[in-house]
Amino acid sequence: MTGVATDLASVQTTERGDLRAVGIIHGSLAMALSPLIDAYDHVLLDLDGCVWVADGLTSGAREALGALRSAGKSLCFITNDALLTCEEYVRKLWSLGLQASLEEVVTVGAAIQFFLAQRAARASAFVIGAPAIVRHVVDSGQRVVNGTAEAARAEVVVVAAHEGFDFAQLRTATRAVLGGAEMIAAGLDATYPAAGGPWPGTGALVAALQTATERTARNVGKPDRQIFQAALDRLGPGRTLMVGDRLDSDLGGAAAAGLDGAIVLTGVTSREQAQAAEDPRPVAIAETLHALVTA
Repeated sequence: MTGVATDLASVQTTERGDLRAVGIIHGSLAMALSPLIDAYDHVLLDLDGCVWVADGLTSGAREALGALRSAGKSLCFITNDALLTCEEYVRKLWSLGLQASLEEVVTVGAAIQFFLAQRAARASAFVIGAPAIVRHVVDSGQRVVNGTAEAARAEVVVVAAHEGFDFAQLRTATRAVLGGAEMIAAGLDATYPAAGGPWPGTGALVAALQTATERTARNVGKPDRQIFQAALDRLGPGRTLMVGDRLDSDLGGAAAAGLDGAIVLTGVTSREQAQAAEDPRPVAIAETLHALVTA
């Protein structure tokens, strides 16, 4: 990975030769890509805090993605948000004016489904999570036992943040894990960006369960290498850059997968935190995705 981070907010390009003009966006001349972005063939993009916050796009995100596509860059969206299915994320992207296909979306829910599907035998599963996660667990071939007498004796406990989380779920999951259930986490992010400020993420729920059981969860979301590998398998050969707003999951996961990582400041990471990061160190720090992508 590049040894010294580039602060794109302070970089000015004065020679036309450093830029590459790209296509037409929304009927006007497109913005040129930054020299940094132009050096990569593929771009992995986090969603929450990078492309959008809640239901609103980050400043210039639509134009940034348009510039990437016009320049022929391959894209893949990779997220630890477990509230929606891949299909629902594609619909949300289109609803916000961003083109996307199912092949371009990799979610932690899909990663959990793949992980569970590799089990030698079908297992009973207690799921803390939104309906999207329950569907992924069912589609993996496991038997969901929520709401039954078997819940506290489940063989697998899956944990993902959702608004319906309560003490009863924590109690049942604790009993199952203490009884020998494998604990699987949909990421370890303590918070995620939301309108008005951060909300507790899956990592907060996992921490509660780990404290109660003195057991360690198996994380299958970012920064686990496998979720990044799933995205890379779809992109093919070439240089790939990961862009996200978190040092731990986005930058750490990129490093685990052998990728360069860039940080945008529209999510949970401050400029001071990004500049102080050492291992791994971001190849670039930018105020927004738009500032990172365009010259």
